[in-house]
Amino acid sequence: MNTNKDTANMKPDLTSQQINGFQKELDELRQSIEAKIGKDDIDHIQNMIEMQRYLEISGRLLIHFSLDPISWALGVASLSASQVLENMEIGHNVIHGQYDFMEDPKINSDYEWSITGTTKNWKRAHNHHHHTYTNVIGKDTDYGFGVFRISDDVKWKPIHLLQPILNPISAMVFEYSIALYDLQITQYVLPKWLRQEEHAELLSKSELLQELKDFAIKSGKKGLKEYAFYPLLAGPLAPKVLAGNISAQVLRNVWAFAVIYCGHLPDGNYTFTEKEMEAETKGQWYLRQILGSSNFEGSLLVHIMSGHLSHQIEHHLYPDIPAWRYREMGPKVEAICEKYGVPYQKGKMVPMLKTVAQRVVKYSVPERSEWPTVGKLVGNVKGRIFGKKEATPSPKEAIVEAKEKRPLEVVKAA
Repeated sequence: MNTNKDTANMKPDLTSQQINGFQKELDELRQSIEAKIGKDDIDHIQNMIEMQRYLEISGRLLIHFSLDPISWALGVASLSASQVLENMEIGHNVIHGQYDFMEDPKINSDYEWSITGTTKNWKRAHNHHHHTYTNVIGKDTDYGFGVFRISDDVKWKPIHLLQPILNPISAMVFEYSIALYDLQITQYVLPKWLRQEEHAELLSKSELLQELKDFAIKSGKKGLKEYAFYPLLAGPLAPKVLAGNISAQVLRNVWAFAVIYCGHLPDGNYTFTEKEMEAETKGQWYLRQILGSSNFEGSLLVHIMSGHLSHQIEHHLYPDIPAWRYREMGPKVEAICEKYGVPYQKGKMVPMLKTVAQRVVKYSVPERSEWPTVGKLVGNVKGRIFGKKEATPSPKEAIVEAKEKRPLEVVKAA
Protein backbone atom coordinates (compact mmCIF):
# COMPACT_ATOMS: atom_id res chain seq x y z
CA MET A 1 0.00 0.00 0.00
CA ASN A 2 1.10 3.56 -0.60
CA THR A 3 -0.30 7.02 -1.02
CA ASN A 4 -0.60 6.93 -4.80
CA LYS A 5 -3.93 7.68 -6.44
CA ASP A 6 -3.71 4.25 -8.09
CA THR A 7 -4.40 2.56 -4.75
CA ALA A 8 -7.31 4.80 -3.72
CA ASN A 9 -9.74 1.97 -4.53
CA MET A 10 -7.87 -0.29 -2.10
CA LYS A 11 -9.08 1.63 0.94
CA PRO A 12 -11.29 -0.63 3.07
CA ASP A 13 -14.93 -0.16 2.14
CA LEU A 14 -16.89 -0.71 5.34
CA THR A 15 -20.67 -0.71 5.42
CA SER A 16 -22.53 1.79 7.61
CA GLN A 17 -23.19 -1.01 10.10
CA GLN A 18 -19.50 -1.94 10.21
CA ILE A 19 -18.46 1.70 10.63
CA ASN A 20 -20.85 2.06 13.55
CA GLY A 21 -19.53 -1.11 15.18
CA PHE A 22 -15.95 0.01 14.56
CA GLN A 23 -16.67 3.37 16.19
CA LYS A 24 -18.44 1.77 19.15
CA GLU A 25 -15.53 -0.52 19.98
CA LEU A 26 -12.97 2.29 19.73
CA ASP A 27 -15.17 4.50 21.91
CA GLU A 28 -15.49 1.74 24.50
CA LEU A 29 -11.69 1.35 24.57
CA ARG A 30 -11.36 5.06 25.22
CA GLN A 31 -13.87 4.91 28.07
CA SER A 32 -12.08 1.97 29.68
CA ILE A 33 -8.79 3.92 29.71
CA GLU A 34 -10.37 7.19 30.85
CA ALA A 35 -11.72 5.34 33.90
CA LYS A 36 -8.12 4.60 34.95
CA ILE A 37 -6.69 8.12 34.53
CA GLY A 38 -5.49 9.58 37.82
CA LYS A 39 -2.51 9.28 40.15
CA ASP A 40 -0.45 7.00 37.88
CA ASP A 41 -0.65 9.58 35.10
CA ILE A 42 0.32 12.42 37.45
CA ASP A 43 3.28 10.38 38.70
CA HIS A 44 4.37 9.66 35.13
CA ILE A 45 4.47 13.26 33.91
CA GLN A 46 6.08 14.53 37.11
CA ASN A 47 8.76 11.83 36.84
CA MET A 48 9.41 12.85 33.22
CA ILE A 49 9.75 16.51 34.21
CA GLU A 50 12.16 15.62 37.03
CA MET A 51 14.22 13.37 34.75
CA GLN A 52 14.38 16.12 32.12
CA ARG A 53 15.73 18.60 34.65
CA TYR A 54 18.45 16.22 35.86
CA LEU A 55 19.49 15.46 32.29
CA GLU A 56 19.71 19.16 31.40
CA ILE A 57 21.74 20.07 34.50
CA SER A 58 24.16 17.17 34.07
CA GLY A 59 24.48 17.85 30.35
CA ARG A 60 25.30 21.54 30.78
CA LEU A 61 27.81 20.82 33.57
CA LEU A 62 29.58 18.13 31.58
CA ILE A 63 29.80 20.34 28.48
CA HIS A 64 31.00 23.30 30.54
CA PHE A 65 33.61 21.56 32.68
CA SER A 66 34.63 18.68 30.42
CA LEU A 67 38.39 18.25 29.94
CA ASP A 68 38.27 15.47 27.36
CA PRO A 69 36.15 14.50 24.32
CA ILE A 70 34.38 11.64 26.13
CA SER A 71 32.95 13.71 28.98
CA TRP A 72 32.06 16.45 26.46
CA ALA A 73 30.22 13.93 24.27
CA LEU A 74 28.36 12.56 27.31
CA GLY A 75 27.33 16.12 28.11
CA VAL A 76 26.03 16.62 24.57
CA ALA A 77 24.06 13.36 24.76
CA SER A 78 22.57 14.28 28.14
CA LEU A 79 21.58 17.79 27.05
CA SER A 80 20.08 16.51 23.81
CA ALA A 81 18.12 13.82 25.69
CA SER A 82 16.72 16.49 28.03
CA GLN A 83 15.55 18.53 25.04
CA VAL A 84 13.96 15.50 23.41
CA LEU A 85 12.06 14.69 26.63
CA GLU A 86 10.94 18.29 27.10
CA ASN A 87 9.73 18.66 23.52
CA MET A 88 8.14 15.26 22.93
CA GLU A 89 7.10 13.37 26.05
CA ILE A 90 6.36 16.56 27.99
CA GLY A 91 5.67 19.55 25.71
CA HIS A 92 3.87 17.90 22.81
CA ASN A 93 1.67 15.77 25.02
CA VAL A 94 0.90 18.43 27.62
CA ILE A 95 -0.10 20.95 24.90
CA HIS A 96 -2.57 18.33 23.61
CA GLY A 97 -4.38 18.68 26.94
CA GLN A 98 -3.47 15.18 28.08
CA TYR A 99 -2.87 16.41 31.63
CA ASP A 100 -5.49 19.15 31.87
CA PHE A 101 -7.39 16.93 34.33
CA MET A 102 -4.68 17.82 36.90
CA GLU A 103 -5.78 21.48 36.85
CA ASP A 104 -2.15 22.40 37.36
CA PRO A 105 -1.24 26.06 36.63
CA LYS A 106 1.87 24.98 34.67
CA ILE A 107 1.17 21.48 33.33
CA ASN A 108 -1.72 22.27 30.99
CA SER A 109 -2.45 22.89 27.30
CA ASP A 110 -1.08 26.45 27.55
CA TYR A 111 2.36 25.10 28.50
CA GLU A 112 5.06 27.10 26.69
CA TRP A 113 7.70 24.60 25.64
CA SER A 114 11.37 25.30 25.04
CA ILE A 115 11.24 24.80 21.26
CA THR A 116 11.46 27.94 19.08
CA GLY A 117 7.86 27.71 17.86
CA THR A 118 5.20 29.24 20.08
CA THR A 119 2.45 27.19 21.70
CA LYS A 120 -0.13 29.35 19.96
CA ASN A 121 1.35 28.53 16.55
CA TRP A 122 1.65 24.83 17.37
CA LYS A 123 -1.96 24.53 18.49
CA ARG A 124 -3.17 25.89 15.17
CA ALA A 125 -0.68 24.04 12.99
CA HIS A 126 -0.63 20.69 14.74
CA ASN A 127 -3.61 20.27 17.05
CA HIS A 128 -6.04 21.79 14.55
CA HIS A 129 -4.77 21.56 10.97
CA HIS A 130 -2.96 18.25 11.30
CA HIS A 131 -5.19 16.30 13.67
CA THR A 132 -8.43 17.50 12.09
CA TYR A 133 -7.36 17.06 8.45
CA THR A 134 -4.88 14.19 8.75
CA ASN A 135 -3.38 13.47 5.30
CA VAL A 136 -6.06 15.49 3.47
CA ILE A 137 -4.24 17.05 0.52
CA GLY A 138 -4.47 20.83 0.59
CA LYS A 139 -5.69 20.92 4.21
CA ASP A 140 -3.12 19.07 6.34
CA THR A 141 -0.05 21.32 6.42
CA ASP A 142 1.96 18.46 7.98
CA TYR A 143 1.75 16.42 4.78
CA GLY A 144 4.97 17.50 3.06
CA PHE A 145 5.15 20.59 5.28
CA GLY A 146 4.02 22.83 2.41
CA VAL A 147 7.25 22.30 0.46
CA PHE A 148 7.89 18.60 -0.13
CA ARG A 149 6.03 16.40 -2.61
CA ILE A 150 5.66 12.90 -1.11
CA SER A 151 2.82 11.66 -3.34
CA ASP A 152 1.52 12.05 -6.88
CA ASP A 153 -1.61 13.53 -5.29
CA VAL A 154 0.42 16.74 -5.13
CA LYS A 155 0.97 18.49 -8.47
CA TRP A 156 4.64 18.73 -9.43
CA LYS A 157 6.26 22.17 -9.39
CA PRO A 158 9.91 23.12 -10.12
CA ILE A 159 10.60 23.77 -6.42
CA HIS A 160 10.21 20.02 -5.81
CA LEU A 161 13.46 19.39 -7.71
CA LEU A 162 15.27 20.77 -4.67
CA GLN A 163 13.68 18.48 -2.09
CA PRO A 164 16.41 15.78 -2.05
CA ILE A 165 18.73 18.59 -0.87
CA LEU A 166 16.31 20.66 1.22
CA ASN A 167 14.81 17.71 3.09
CA PRO A 168 18.04 16.61 4.89
CA ILE A 169 18.79 20.26 5.66
CA SER A 170 15.33 20.66 7.19
CA ALA A 171 16.13 17.68 9.44
CA MET A 172 19.19 19.48 10.82
CA VAL A 173 17.15 22.60 11.63
CA PHE A 174 13.85 20.82 12.25
CA GLU A 175 13.05 22.95 15.29
CA TYR A 176 12.82 25.98 13.01
CA SER A 177 11.10 24.08 10.19
CA ILE A 178 8.14 23.05 12.33
CA ALA A 179 7.94 26.49 13.91
CA LEU A 180 7.38 28.10 10.49
CA TYR A 181 5.86 25.52 8.11
CA ASP A 182 2.22 26.26 8.91
CA LEU A 183 2.76 29.93 8.02
CA GLN A 184 3.21 28.73 4.40
CA ILE A 185 5.71 31.51 3.70
CA THR A 186 6.52 30.12 0.24
CA GLN A 187 2.96 30.95 -0.84
CA TYR A 188 3.69 34.62 -0.17
CA VAL A 189 7.22 34.94 -1.54
CA LEU A 190 7.53 32.54 -4.49
CA PRO A 191 6.03 33.17 -7.96
CA LYS A 192 2.95 31.13 -8.81
CA TRP A 193 4.74 28.91 -11.35
CA LEU A 194 7.25 27.84 -8.70
CA ARG A 195 5.29 27.46 -5.45
CA GLN A 196 3.29 24.37 -4.51
CA GLU A 197 -0.29 24.52 -5.74
CA GLU A 198 -1.94 22.62 -2.88
CA HIS A 199 -2.05 24.59 0.33
CA ALA A 200 -4.26 25.31 3.33
CA GLU A 201 -6.05 28.59 3.92
CA LEU A 202 -3.52 31.40 4.19
CA LEU A 203 -3.19 33.85 7.05
CA SER A 204 -3.81 37.52 6.42
CA LYS A 205 -0.63 39.59 6.06
CA SER A 206 -1.19 41.18 9.47
CA GLU A 207 -1.60 37.74 11.08
CA LEU A 208 1.50 36.47 9.29
CA LEU A 209 3.57 39.42 10.46
CA GLN A 210 2.40 38.91 14.06
CA GLU A 211 3.30 35.21 13.90
CA LEU A 212 6.74 36.07 12.51
CA LYS A 213 7.23 38.66 15.24
CA ASP A 214 6.32 36.13 17.97
CA PHE A 215 8.67 33.59 16.41
CA ALA A 216 11.51 36.13 16.17
CA ILE A 217 11.14 37.12 19.83
CA LYS A 218 11.06 33.57 21.16
CA SER A 219 13.77 32.17 18.88
CA GLY A 220 15.91 35.25 19.55
CA LYS A 221 15.73 34.73 23.31
CA LYS A 222 16.54 31.06 22.96
CA GLY A 223 19.43 31.79 20.60
CA LEU A 224 20.95 34.29 23.03
CA LYS A 225 20.72 31.77 25.86
CA GLU A 226 22.12 28.77 23.97
CA TYR A 227 24.66 30.43 21.69
CA ALA A 228 25.77 33.49 23.70
CA PHE A 229 24.99 33.36 27.43
CA TYR A 230 26.11 29.79 28.23
CA PRO A 231 29.22 29.94 26.01
CA LEU A 232 30.29 33.29 27.51
CA LEU A 233 30.08 31.79 31.00
CA ALA A 234 32.91 29.47 29.95
CA GLY A 235 35.25 32.36 29.14
CA PRO A 236 38.11 31.11 26.94
CA LEU A 237 36.37 27.74 26.59
CA ALA A 238 33.34 29.36 24.96
CA PRO A 239 33.85 27.61 21.58
CA LYS A 240 33.64 24.21 23.29
CA VAL A 241 30.33 25.10 24.97
CA LEU A 242 28.94 26.64 21.78
CA ALA A 243 29.82 23.51 19.82
CA GLY A 244 28.23 21.33 22.51
CA ASN A 245 24.99 23.31 22.55
CA ILE A 246 24.73 23.29 18.76
CA SER A 247 25.46 19.55 18.63
CA ALA A 248 22.75 18.83 21.21
CA GLN A 249 20.22 20.85 19.22
CA VAL A 250 21.09 19.10 15.95
CA LEU A 251 20.80 15.64 17.55
CA ARG A 252 17.39 16.55 18.96
CA ASN A 253 16.29 17.97 15.59
CA VAL A 254 17.30 14.89 13.60
CA TRP A 255 15.61 12.55 16.10
CA ALA A 256 12.37 14.58 16.08
CA PHE A 257 12.47 14.65 12.27
CA ALA A 258 12.82 10.86 12.13
CA VAL A 259 9.98 10.27 14.60
CA ILE A 260 7.54 12.63 12.90
CA TYR A 261 8.33 11.51 9.34
CA CYS A 262 7.69 7.90 10.35
CA GLY A 263 4.19 8.84 11.48
CA HIS A 264 2.44 9.68 8.19
CA LEU A 265 4.82 9.60 5.22
CA PRO A 266 6.17 6.03 4.78
CA ASP A 267 4.81 3.60 2.20
CA GLY A 268 1.50 2.25 3.44
CA ASN A 269 -0.16 5.48 4.54
CA TYR A 270 -3.12 6.78 2.56
CA THR A 271 -3.92 10.31 1.46
CA PHE A 272 -7.41 11.78 1.16
CA THR A 273 -9.28 14.45 -0.75
CA GLU A 274 -11.46 17.14 0.78
CA LYS A 275 -14.47 15.47 -0.83
CA GLU A 276 -13.74 12.21 1.01
CA MET A 277 -14.05 13.91 4.39
CA GLU A 278 -17.32 15.72 3.62
CA ALA A 279 -20.09 14.79 6.08
CA GLU A 280 -17.60 12.48 7.81
CA THR A 281 -18.99 10.57 10.79
CA LYS A 282 -16.93 9.91 13.90
CA GLY A 283 -16.41 6.30 12.79
CA GLN A 284 -15.17 7.47 9.38
CA TRP A 285 -12.90 9.98 11.10
CA TYR A 286 -11.44 7.11 13.16
CA LEU A 287 -10.89 5.16 9.95
CA ARG A 288 -9.08 8.06 8.24
CA GLN A 289 -6.80 8.58 11.26
CA ILE A 290 -5.76 4.92 11.18
CA LEU A 291 -5.25 4.73 7.41
CA GLY A 292 -3.18 7.91 7.43
CA SER A 293 -0.87 6.92 10.30
CA SER A 294 1.90 4.42 11.09
CA ASN A 295 3.43 2.99 14.27
CA PHE A 296 7.05 1.96 14.68
CA GLU A 297 8.31 -0.70 17.06
CA GLY A 298 10.89 -0.21 19.77
CA SER A 299 11.92 -0.55 23.41
CA LEU A 300 10.42 1.32 26.35
CA LEU A 301 13.20 3.90 25.98
CA VAL A 302 12.32 4.44 22.30
CA HIS A 303 8.64 4.91 23.19
CA ILE A 304 9.46 7.50 25.87
CA MET A 305 12.04 9.36 23.78
CA SER A 306 9.57 9.56 20.88
CA GLY A 307 6.91 11.03 23.16
CA HIS A 308 5.05 7.77 22.46
CA LEU A 309 4.59 8.94 18.87
CA SER A 310 5.87 5.45 18.11
CA HIS A 311 2.13 4.80 18.64
CA GLN A 312 1.04 7.40 16.10
CA ILE A 313 -2.18 5.52 15.32
CA GLU A 314 -3.35 5.55 18.94
CA HIS A 315 -2.25 9.17 19.29
CA HIS A 316 -4.45 10.19 16.36
CA LEU A 317 -7.40 8.27 17.71
CA TYR A 318 -7.02 9.61 21.26
CA PRO A 319 -4.81 12.75 21.19
CA ASP A 320 -5.92 13.90 24.65
CA ILE A 321 -5.31 10.58 26.44
CA PRO A 322 -1.96 10.50 28.35
CA ALA A 323 0.42 9.13 25.74
CA TRP A 324 2.17 6.59 27.95
CA ARG A 325 -1.10 4.62 27.95
CA TYR A 326 -0.86 4.04 24.18
CA ARG A 327 1.37 1.06 24.93
CA GLU A 328 -1.61 -0.61 26.58
CA MET A 329 -4.08 0.54 23.94
CA GLY A 330 -2.03 -0.44 20.88
CA PRO A 331 -2.67 -4.21 20.85
CA LYS A 332 -6.39 -3.61 21.49
CA VAL A 333 -6.68 -1.12 18.62
CA GLU A 334 -4.82 -3.54 16.36
CA ALA A 335 -7.24 -6.34 17.29
CA ILE A 336 -10.25 -4.13 16.48
CA CYS A 337 -8.70 -3.21 13.12
CA GLU A 338 -8.08 -6.86 12.31
CA LYS A 339 -11.69 -7.69 13.16
CA TYR A 340 -13.01 -5.13 10.67
CA GLY A 341 -10.37 -5.67 7.97
CA VAL A 342 -8.75 -2.27 8.49
CA PRO A 343 -4.98 -2.08 7.77
CA TYR A 344 -2.92 -1.36 10.90
CA GLN A 345 0.40 -0.04 9.62
CA LYS A 346 3.46 -0.72 11.77
CA GLY A 347 7.10 -1.61 11.26
CA LYS A 348 10.69 -0.91 12.20
CA MET A 349 11.86 2.69 12.25
CA VAL A 350 14.88 2.48 9.92
CA PRO A 351 13.12 0.64 7.04
CA MET A 352 10.20 3.07 7.33
CA LEU A 353 12.55 6.05 7.09
CA LYS A 354 14.16 4.44 4.06
CA THR A 355 10.80 4.41 2.25
CA VAL A 356 10.32 8.09 3.16
CA ALA A 357 13.73 8.95 1.67
CA GLN A 358 12.87 7.02 -1.47
CA ARG A 359 9.59 8.92 -1.80
CA VAL A 360 11.33 12.28 -1.32
CA VAL A 361 13.61 11.45 -4.27
CA LYS A 362 10.96 9.75 -6.41
CA TYR A 363 8.44 12.57 -6.25
CA SER A 364 11.01 15.34 -6.71
CA VAL A 365 10.61 14.86 -10.47
CA PRO A 366 7.37 14.82 -12.47
CA GLU A 367 5.81 11.69 -13.93
CA ARG A 368 6.70 10.93 -17.56
CA SER A 369 3.20 11.87 -18.68
CA GLU A 370 3.86 15.41 -17.44
CA TRP A 371 7.19 15.89 -19.21
CA PRO A 372 5.75 17.78 -22.26
CA THR A 373 3.98 20.19 -19.88
CA VAL A 374 7.16 20.63 -17.87
CA GLY A 375 9.12 21.35 -21.07
CA LYS A 376 6.63 24.06 -21.99
CA LEU A 377 6.89 25.50 -18.46
CA VAL A 378 10.69 25.58 -18.67
CA GLY A 379 10.43 27.35 -22.02
CA ASN A 380 8.10 29.97 -20.58
CA VAL A 381 10.41 30.50 -17.61
CA LYS A 382 13.41 30.93 -19.91
CA GLY A 383 11.45 33.52 -21.83
CA ARG A 384 10.66 35.42 -18.62
CA ILE A 385 14.24 35.32 -17.42
CA PHE A 386 16.04 36.11 -20.68
CA GLY A 387 13.30 38.14 -22.34
CA LYS A 388 13.16 35.83 -25.35
CA LYS A 389 9.98 35.71 -27.39
CA GLU A 390 8.83 32.91 -29.60
CA ALA A 391 10.07 33.50 -33.16
CA THR A 392 7.37 34.69 -35.60
CA PRO A 393 7.53 32.86 -38.99
CA SER A 394 7.94 34.93 -42.14
CA PRO A 395 4.95 35.12 -44.57
CA LYS A 396 6.64 32.64 -46.91
CA GLU A 397 7.31 30.18 -44.04
CA ALA A 398 3.73 30.55 -42.89
CA ILE A 399 2.37 29.61 -46.38
CA VAL A 400 4.65 26.55 -46.57
CA GLU A 401 3.60 25.48 -43.08
CA ALA A 402 -0.09 25.88 -43.97
CA LYS A 403 0.32 23.73 -47.12
CA GLU A 404 2.04 21.02 -45.12
CA LYS A 405 -0.81 20.93 -42.64
CA ARG A 406 -3.63 20.94 -45.25
CA PRO A 407 -3.56 17.21 -46.20
CA LEU A 408 -3.67 16.26 -42.55
CA GLU A 409 -6.73 18.44 -42.07
CA VAL A 410 -8.49 16.73 -44.99
CA VAL A 411 -7.79 13.31 -43.48
CA LYS A 412 -9.20 14.48 -40.17
CA ALA A 413 -12.35 15.74 -41.88
CA ALA A 414 -12.77 12.46 -43.69
